[in-house]
Amino acid sequence: MYVIVEIQGQQFKAEKGKFLYVHYLGEQVKVGETVEFDRVLLAEADGAVKVGAPTVEGAKVICEVCPSTQLEGEHLVKGEKVIVFKKKRRKGYRRKNGHRQYFTKVVIKDIVA
Repeated sequence: MYVIVEIQGQQFKAEKGKFLYVHYLGEQVKVGETVEFDRVLLAEADGAVKVGAPTVEGAKVICEVCPSTQLEGEHLVKGEKVIVFKKKRRKGYRRKNGHRQYFTKVVIKDIVA
């Protein structure tokens, strides 16, 4: 069984027991807490597919916030470095900038469809 769930504007394929790296959920969640996401767009179970319009009624994904391996006791995970390079040809204008996005690591505990 799997579902397509929308979390903070991004769509993820969620299966029970799998890990997801979602955009940083903020200071209000702590490690070990459960978080529910109810924006389920599609649910599949034993070959039967339910497509929501726009969401599947009564379906939700229950996740647990995992600690990161980078920082002890935190759920904050830093992603890969993203390079932003701007250039205007023949003008001598070049700017190089970069950042690392913060993510929260969650594990799918249960899917209610």
